[in-house]
Amino acid sequence: MILLCGIPTEPPLAMVREALAELNAPTLVFNQRHFANTHFAFTLAQGRVTGSLTIDKEQYDLENIDGAYLRLMDEQALPELSRLPTQSPERQRCRRLHDALLRWQEITPARVVNRLRPMGSNSSKPYQAQLIARHGFAIPETLITNDPALAQEFYVQHRRVIYKSISGVRSIVQELTPDDTDRLEQIRWCPTQFQAFVDGINVRVHVVGQEVFATKILSDVTDYRYARRQGGESELSAVELDDDLAEQCVRLAAALELPFAGIDLKITPTDEVFCFEVNPSPGFSYFENNTGQPIARAVARYLSGNG
Repeated sequence: MILLCGIPTEPPLAMVREALAELNAPTLVFNQRHFANTHFAFTLAQGRVTGSLTIDKEQYDLENIDGAYLRLMDEQALPELSRLPTQSPERQRCRRLHDALLRWQEITPARVVNRLRPMGSNSSKPYQAQLIARHGFAIPETLITNDPALAQEFYVQHRRVIYKSISGVRSIVQELTPDDTDRLEQIRWCPTQFQAFVDGINVRVHVVGQEVFATKILSDVTDYRYARRQGGESELSAVELDDDLAEQCVRLAAALELPFAGIDLKITPTDEVFCFEVNPSPGFSYFENNTGQPIARAVARYLSGNG
């Protein structure tokens, strides 16, 4: 049985659920919004994890769960909790339920996409960049600072510079402009990552176990994910990587202990490959819907032990 956790209508979760159905793989869905009707308990003894998950009074043995796909939102932001006090019993119960689930997924022998501990590398972009570099990928020249003078020097040196958050919180990548230099004083209270702009083609690589799905993105804005917001457009198309680069991506994902990873690359006109980051919970639906690549099916195969 495959356990799916999150909001069932969220596109990546819904697409994997559909792909599992096509494989005739039995599934169990934990809808976060139904936490009040869910009970979860497990025990670890002598190397064996036992316990049960009860949803709407139906009890399931944890030892029957062969795979788990987690697309959990911050439970404190659930609509059902929005008007409740911070210390309300409902909030505390919801928190304990999610804590137990996250602890279980760290130790269960089931296939998990993805476990929380290795996903933590993405919580610090500078730390993850060091891991990426150890596996042979080039990293753009980078400055992390809260010193406006150093940021200004970096901008003068490289002429074209982008900036973004150093945390795991998603941020819009922007190119630094002369008008922005007047606002650099603000980084004194918010250390920021600046990188030399890399000219080339954006490529998102989804690695699922040993399978590789690469997407070329042509865009007229800095951050193709927000093309419409930035007044531009993006065109996505499937592309084949050469064998060496594909294998390098597989090795990187494996080294980060991520069965499913979204690797952001840029390939320059001289075929130099830069890696920006590795997303440990990729919202792949955007790419699959634009290219037809069977990413959800690959995730389903992995979860069911056929990948």
